[in-house]
Amino acid sequence: MASEKPMTETLERTETAEARKVIPSRVADSRTIKVVQGSEAYNEALIAEPPSFFHKTSILLFLCTLLGFFCQTMNGFDGSLFGGLTANKTFLKFFNGENNGIWAGLISSMYQIGGVCALPFVGPAIDTWGRRMGMFLGAVLIIIGAVITGTTISNHDQGQFMGGRFLLGFGVSIASAAGPIYVVETSHPAFRGLATAYCNTFWFTGSILSSGAVRGGLNYGGNTSWQLPVWLQLLFPALICMFCFVIPESPRWLYVHNKRTQATNMLAKWHGLGNPESAWVKLQLREYEEYLNMNGSDKRWWDYRPLFNKRSSIYRLGANCCFAIFAQWAGNGSLTYFLPAVLDTAGYTASITQANIQLGYACFQFFFALIGARFVDRLGRRPLMLGAMGGASLVWVAVTVCTSIFAHSGQTNTAAAKATVAWIYIFGAVFSFGITPLQALYPVECLSFEMRAKGMAFSSLAVNAGGLLNQFAWPVSLKAIAWKTYIVFTIWCAIQTVVWYFFLPETRKRTLEELDKIFEASNPVKESLKVHRLAISHENQVVATEEA
Repeated sequence: MASEKPMTETLERTETAEARKVIPSRVADSRTIKVVQGSEAYNEALIAEPPSFFHKTSILLFLCTLLGFFCQTMNGFDGSLFGGLTANKTFLKFFNGENNGIWAGLISSMYQIGGVCALPFVGPAIDTWGRRMGMFLGAVLIIIGAVITGTTISNHDQGQFMGGRFLLGFGVSIASAAGPIYVVETSHPAFRGLATAYCNTFWFTGSILSSGAVRGGLNYGGNTSWQLPVWLQLLFPALICMFCFVIPESPRWLYVHNKRTQATNMLAKWHGLGNPESAWVKLQLREYEEYLNMNGSDKRWWDYRPLFNKRSSIYRLGANCCFAIFAQWAGNGSLTYFLPAVLDTAGYTASITQANIQLGYACFQFFFALIGARFVDRLGRRPLMLGAMGGASLVWVAVTVCTSIFAHSGQTNTAAAKATVAWIYIFGAVFSFGITPLQALYPVECLSFEMRAKGMAFSSLAVNAGGLLNQFAWPVSLKAIAWKTYIVFTIWCAIQTVVWYFFLPETRKRTLEELDKIFEASNPVKESLKVHRLAISHENQVVATEEA
């Protein structure tokens, strides 16, 4: 809300939002105007019926969406586990491996390869059987993968361990697409940004538990030290399997599968707080009727044409994949998967020390991700992502300087080593505040319903393809040129900031269906940044609008 002031001259609306035109007129009961960003219809509902986050129904719905959060927790646990295990000397000795180089890249990359191979199955599974079933199928595959890796008892069974990681990546690819889609489509429109932003912060709950399990396992010694965290991978997929069918299904999925009564009842209960005449219920049903394709490609598992058949569709998919893959290439991948190798370049080589730093780093990131999630609607998506990526570039400059000083001192400059760790923590704060809350939210918002599940499969492909570069390039680079690797991160983060500035639109303060108008505009970024003046009556009704 940019400003608020008395208004004597207002604008009168035509009867329908689609044909709304504004003409000068005096409206006696209008006293104030508000300048807002976002769609008119969304802001009208927000003013007419302010939602209550602390209503018991709203809180219960938030608890239902926690299963979607757990999909990100699984991703965080599984994705961070190998990085922690490479700090365990017993694990490396068992498999005759090392924490950098080709071996580390190959074992770690099986997780991403599994995710890439899941691409043809992600969209059909989520579209055909529903968002809940998508979470369930992904969780089942993760359970099987965890059992396979956990039963590796011989150092000759590297193939079994790699196969288990492949299956883990396959399952996570499905679950990590279904979870955010469920949260975005099921949450109240006014809380969609907040809920889905917090959804991805749960990646760190998995990362923290993984780091804690790895650190705790070091106290046991022997193979138990690395098998304990491997078996703990079963926890969150088991919770999803137990509870995913007692929560409400996505109302959009119900609506397009000719279950309109169920969709209406779901909206009335959870978004209208029991009132079928709620402004939020009417708004969403009206938009479902207008925007959702009842015979779309989401009903045909083989049909990917709507992802490419229009300029707006290509733009949407491009924005989705651009954000997803660039968020992997900010340098965070090397810290997530190969932090022990990074710490080696700073002189911290002891297993316990590396495990402590990794656990502390995960907790530190989680704290800043939680703060950043609170600002996704207040500041907007673009300010967060641009500020964080530009800031990351500056932080990598500092990391480069500190590690180079440490290297040229013959690894004796302890001040430079400590400064390196400090700047790594600062990078985690910057990235977690601005990028992490958007990683589950923004890619889903970029896609229309018809292309959402299949589009998220492409997003998963982009993430895993970007992850493959992280797995293969950075461990080899860290071994070959050490601290000079960070120069690449510095330059690339700056390039990514520029690309995002000109390409990615703002998506806050709109329903998912209203975002169609943004991407169909000739310049989506410019269209998304427009603001409107709303004339508010004493009865808290919007009586006139105009573009500011």
